[in-house]
Amino acid sequence: MLRMEEVTYIYEDGTVALKDVNIDLTKGKKIGIVGSNGSGKSTLFMIFLGLYKPTEGKVIFNEKELKYDKNTLSELRKNAGIVFQDPDKQIFFSNVFDDVAFALRNLKFNEDEVKKRVKLAMEKTGITELKNKPVHFLSYGQKKNVSIAGVVAMDHNVIFFDEPTAGLDYSSQENVKSILESLSEKQEKSIVVSSHDMNFIYDVCDYIYVLNKGHVLSEGKKDTIFLNKEILDKAGLEEPFLVKLRKYLGKELFEKNSELFKS
Repeated sequence: MLRMEEVTYIYEDGTVALKDVNIDLTKGKKIGIVGSNGSGKSTLFMIFLGLYKPTEGKVIFNEKELKYDKNTLSELRKNAGIVFQDPDKQIFFSNVFDDVAFALRNLKFNEDEVKKRVKLAMEKTGITELKNKPVHFLSYGQKKNVSIAGVVAMDHNVIFFDEPTAGLDYSSQENVKSILESLSEKQEKSIVVSSHDMNFIYDVCDYIYVLNKGHVLSEGKKDTIFLNKEILDKAGLEEPFLVKLRKYLGKELFEKNSELFKS
């Protein structure tokens, strides 16, 4: 549905954020985009969402080159959405229900459909009991769930998550992980996750793109990528805990942390 072909993006000050990048979001159900600060992850997300236009190269949307006219971008944003790292950048109303409903109402959905979608989105993200609560009374983790619910309500086919566990405690991280699993497995959404937390990426994602200084340094299934210490070192990334167990203690390479504790 979405891919980049030879995309280069250069900021007005001459900074090269991305160079000759090829990324195909159909290669996995849950794709991880990893790299150190300044590797180009955020810029990449903005290009996929049509918020930035490539300096060179092209974005392919539904097998056609993306055009940057109003109708095409509107169609893209009906199919792809993003949950930003900071939930305060995505919260617009003082009331939780109205905030989750914001994008739907902005797109002129009828109120019955709005209520139906918001109710379902709140159930999926575990915030039903918060629907009438003022947003400024919420914890950071609750705000994160509200911002996720607003995107879930849109029923996008592709959802980008920018550092979804940043600033969250363990319980909230596990809740986000559960939401992502549900979106992918039960609702068949394509999930694209950017994170500095390699344990989270390893646990959630099945296909990985490694960015380094604006280039795709490597790509592949998660076990292939995370067992290659040379690639991780070059990108400034830490080995996930389960990979360390295998390499240094000779343990079986488990797919998820939960499998380790069941063994």
